[in-house]
Amino acid sequence: MSAKSNYSYVPYQVVDSSESNVRTHLAPYVRNWPWYVLTIGLALAGAYVYLLYKQPIYRIQASLLLQDEKKGNAQASPLKELDVYNPKKVVENELEVLRSNTLMERVVADLHLENKYFHSTSFGKREIYNESPVLLLTEAPNQELYKKPLSLSFVNSQSVRINEKTYPLNQSVQTPYGKLRVLTRRAVSDTTAPIIVQAMPRTAAIGTYLSSLKAEPTSKTSTVIHLTIEDAVPQKGEAILNSLIKEYNHAAIVDKNKVASNTLRFVEDRLQMVSGELSSVEKRVETYKSSQGITNLSEQAQSLLQKTQQNDAQLNQVNIQLATLNDLQKFISNQSGKRGGTPATVGLNDPVLLGQIEKLSTLQLQRDNLTETTSEENPMLQTLEKQIKATKENVGQNIESMKTMLESSQQQYQAKNESMEGVIRSIPQQERTLLDITRQQGIKNNLYTYLLQKREELAVSFAAAISDSRTIDAAQSSDSPIKPVGIVFYALFGLVGLLVPTAAIASKGALNTRVMRRGDVEEVTNVPILGEVMHKRQREALVVAPNNRSVIAEQIRTIRTNLHIGQSEDASSRVLLFTSSMSGEGKSFISLNLGASLAMLKQPTVILEMDMRMPRLHQVFDVNNNIGLSDYLNDEATLDDILKPVPGYPNYFIIPSGPLPPDPSELLSGPQLKQLLAQLRERFKTIIIDAPPIGIVTDAQIIAPFADATLFVIRHGVTPKHSLKILDTLHREQRFQNLNIILNSVGGSSDAYHFSSRYKNSYSYR
Repeated sequence: MSAKSNYSYVPYQVVDSSESNVRTHLAPYVRNWPWYVLTIGLALAGAYVYLLYKQPIYRIQASLLLQDEKKGNAQASPLKELDVYNPKKVVENELEVLRSNTLMERVVADLHLENKYFHSTSFGKREIYNESPVLLLTEAPNQELYKKPLSLSFVNSQSVRINEKTYPLNQSVQTPYGKLRVLTRRAVSDTTAPIIVQAMPRTAAIGTYLSSLKAEPTSKTSTVIHLTIEDAVPQKGEAILNSLIKEYNHAAIVDKNKVASNTLRFVEDRLQMVSGELSSVEKRVETYKSSQGITNLSEQAQSLLQKTQQNDAQLNQVNIQLATLNDLQKFISNQSGKRGGTPATVGLNDPVLLGQIEKLSTLQLQRDNLTETTSEENPMLQTLEKQIKATKENVGQNIESMKTMLESSQQQYQAKNESMEGVIRSIPQQERTLLDITRQQGIKNNLYTYLLQKREELAVSFAAAISDSRTIDAAQSSDSPIKPVGIVFYALFGLVGLLVPTAAIASKGALNTRVMRRGDVEEVTNVPILGEVMHKRQREALVVAPNNRSVIAEQIRTIRTNLHIGQSEDASSRVLLFTSSMSGEGKSFISLNLGASLAMLKQPTVILEMDMRMPRLHQVFDVNNNIGLSDYLNDEATLDDILKPVPGYPNYFIIPSGPLPPDPSELLSGPQLKQLLAQLRERFKTIIIDAPPIGIVTDAQIIAPFADATLFVIRHGVTPKHSLKILDTLHREQRFQNLNIILNSVGGSSDAYHFSSRYKNSYSYR
C-alpha cells in the first residue's frame, strides 16, 4: 500500500443551540400545518353541529329559611310560652332530609315524573312537560316498557297508536308493555303532533332527579338553604322544587303532630283517672259535712290545710314527673331498635334530657325515612342504629339521675306531710277528719286543674302546628341555559382537532425506525458530519455542471471545499471511499457529483465503479461496460484498457465495473487492487471509490485500508437508526480512515428519490 498522504481537513459541523433543537422538534408539526387547519376546522364544525342537536339545560333555584334557635333565627311564636315539647331544627340534618329518597319519591309520584315526554324537531328530540297533550299512567308495567321509548301518535280524539298498535284513550288497556292508561290533558285529533315517551322505573326516576338536586346553606352561619336543580324543561324544574318544599313542610308538620298527639293521649289518660278520684273525694267531703253538721273550720285548721295543700301540690308535681320518667324509661327499654312513636314529656323541664329526646326523635325519623328506600345492610342505616343505641343509653342514664333526685324530693315532701299530720292530730277529732278529707280534695283538684291546663295547651299546639321553615324565594329558572356552554365545547373540540394530528405525527415519529433529522445522527454517534445535501425531486444523475447554480450543486461544492480545507496545492493524490449502510441511500449520486465538481477545478479525477454486485454508474455516463475493473483485477486488462473519459467533463474519468465476477470480495482481496490504486495516484489528483454498502457486504471494509478518507452517506427517511450504532462502532474501532458522514436528502421524504431509487434493497448475492 502506498504511503499515507498528508490529506487533512476540518469536518463540517454545526453546533445546535437550544433554539435550533426546538425548531427541529417543531419542524414536523409546522410542515404539516394544512392537516391542523383541516382537523381544527372539522372539529369546530362538529362542535357547531353538536350544540345544535344538544338540548339546553337550565338551572332552577329556590330559597328556604329554617328556624334554628342555635343560630339565632327562631321567630317569635304566640305559642312559645306553652311548655310543650317541640323538636328543634338543625340545618345539617334538614339538608339530608331535603335530599332524602322519601321526599323525592313523593314528588315523583305527585308530579308523575316516571315518564319523560319528547317531541321531534329538526335538531333531534326535545323534552316537553306541560305541553304534552297526554299523560301516560303505568298501572302495571313490565320490563319491556323500559327498554325503548314509546311512540305515541293520535288516530282521532278517542284513539292513540302506541308503536303501531291502536288503543283507546282514557281507558286501562293491556299492551305488550303492561297495563297502561293514556289520559288526555286537552283535546287531541289526528293533526296533533306525535310524541315520544321514555318510561323509567320509579327508583331510577328518583335517582335521576336526586343526582341533579343540590341543597346547601348560603354560609356556615346562615340557616338559608339554596335548593338547585338542573333540567331541560324550566317549568318541570320549578314544579319539582316547589313540590319538594311542600312535601318537606308537610312532613315536618306530621312529625310535630305525632309528638303532640302522643303527649295529648297521655294527659287524657291521666285526666280520666284523676277525674274519678276527685269525684270520689268530693263525695266524701259532702257526706261527712252533712253527717256531722260542719259548716266551717277554725282558722288554725284552715292555715294548716293551706300549707298541707301546697306541700301536696309539690309532691304531686314530683309524682307526675316520676310517672313520666317511668313511662319514658319503659319506652326506651321496650323499643328494641324499632320506632313505635314519640314519648310524652309532660312535666319535664330538664334541658339536657329534652335535648337528648329531641336528638333521639330526629335520628329515629331519619332511620324511618332511610328504611323505606334501602336495606338493613346499608352502612348509613347501620350508623344511625349505632347512634340511636348510644342516645338511648344516654337518655337512660339521665332518667336514672333525675329519678334519683325526684325520689329524694319525694321523700322530703312525704316527711313534711308526716310532720303536718302530727300537728293535725292535735286538732279535735271532727275537724281533723274533715281536714284530712278536704286535703285529699285539694290534692286531686290541683292535679286535675294542672292536667286540664296541659291538655288545652297541647290541643292548641296540635291545631296550630306550622312548619319551622319559610319559603324566601319560590322556584325560578335561569333566563338562559347553563349547559352546554358554547365556548367550552368549541375549545374542547378545537383542542381535539389540535391533538389528533399532533398525536398522529408524534406516533409516526415514535414508531419511526429511520433517520429523519440531523439530531438522530448526533445523538447516537460522534462521527463528524462533513456536509448536507438537500432532497431533490428531479431524476437527473449529474446536477453539478459549469452553468448549474442550483442549491444541491452548491451543497456539493461546499463538501468539495470542506475536503480541500487544510490541504496544500502540491499535496499528493488522495483516495476517497464512498459507502453507506444499505442500498438506495445515494452514495453513487454523491460520489459522481463530487467527482464532477473536483474535475471542474481542473484536477484530474477518476471514479471507480467498485460496487461490482450492482453497478449503475456506467449507465449514467453511457459508458461501455464490456471491459472494466473486474478484468483488471483478473489480470485480463491494463489500466488504459479500462480507463474511460466521462463525456462532457474534461479531467473526469471513470473505471466501470466490467463483467460481474462470481465473488467480488475475493477479487478485491488480491494484490491487483493495491497495484491499481498506486497507478491511479500517479496519474490523478483524486480517486473516488464507489463501494458497496457496509451493512450488506464486506467489500468496503476490504478497500478501507487503501483509502485516505471514508465518506459514509446517510439518507433521511431511508437509513435505519440501528445502522448508526454499527457506524459508531466502526468509528471507535478505527476500521476506516478519517470517517465522515454526508447527510443526503435533507428535508425530503422516502417516496421522492434520485436516480438509483428503483434499485433500492435489490442487492443480489452469489
